[in-house]
Amino acid sequence: MKALCVFSGGLDSMLASELIRAQGIEVLALFFETPFFASPQARKSAESIALPIKVVDITDSHLGMLKNPKHGYGGHMNPCIDCHALMIRTAGEMLEQEGASFIITGEVMGQRPMSQNLKALSMVASESGFQKLILRPLSAKRLPITLPEEKGWVDRERLLGFSGRSRKPQMELAERFHITEYPSPAGGCLLTDEVFSRRLKDLLLASPHLALREIELLKLGRHFRIGPLTKLVVGRNEKENHTIHSLSKETDLVLRTVSVPGPTVLVLGDPTPEMEDLAASITVSYSDAGNDELTEVSLMGGGKNGVRMAKGRDKRGLSRYMI
Repeated sequence: MKALCVFSGGLDSMLASELIRAQGIEVLALFFETPFFASPQARKSAESIALPIKVVDITDSHLGMLKNPKHGYGGHMNPCIDCHALMIRTAGEMLEQEGASFIITGEVMGQRPMSQNLKALSMVASESGFQKLILRPLSAKRLPITLPEEKGWVDRERLLGFSGRSRKPQMELAERFHITEYPSPAGGCLLTDEVFSRRLKDLLLASPHLALREIELLKLGRHFRIGPLTKLVVGRNEKENHTIHSLSKETDLVLRTVSVPGPTVLVLGDPTPEMEDLAASITVSYSDAGNDELTEVSLMGGGKNGVRMAKGRDKRGLSRYMI
């Protein structure tokens, strides 16, 4: 007997896997990767308990869902119900090829009031299309019986009935399974981050087509919307400057201060001459030059190859452009 675990790499999914393995059932962890949540922590968690793991890239289907999630967003741009349903549906579609019979998750009833209540868990299961094959070992005794329990594949009496937001029961269970290393319960999804979500929402309004490069740029620098279809990404340090430059294309306009340290500024869109002036001024504003100093700014790419002089501006006045 084998189960597939929708695995986040957090303590709950580690414990769910161990509860099922304790019943002599093989478990394969599945981590579903997108630009918004990456696999290193999940790999580390799986390795720490000798749990085999497979990383599955669901970027294309996830981006398609993200633009218009059926059940809407959470507090920010996080479509938790639709996202969880997508992951479980993908796991369900992998059951046959992996030689597995059912799916487990580490969800705990009531741990997250909006996405882990009975209604939300039922909705996720229903939307996934694999409702009877989803087992949540940590809260199973508080949920309707599932096919793996009905068939006797899993002993329901050895499952648990956790609920609520307290982490104490999980920590006690971790001791029982000799799990000593696990990440904090803080979410690893960028879609729950306020600043990232604001930038993503702005991007969707300006361009409904989500490209991977634009998503990667959302993770970097300061962002300024200087026109309906024109945006600046301003590096905050040398590492970001390098990454922003590496993500630029020949058709992109890139600005830098010439004689003083400053940011790499990537212009996305088709700027007017007035927007170029504003971009040069913002470049100086975040450089080591004083705002009253005329400073050389290079403009390269996008058909440009030149230098112009610009002064910085009071950053309080620039806040109206900041995303």
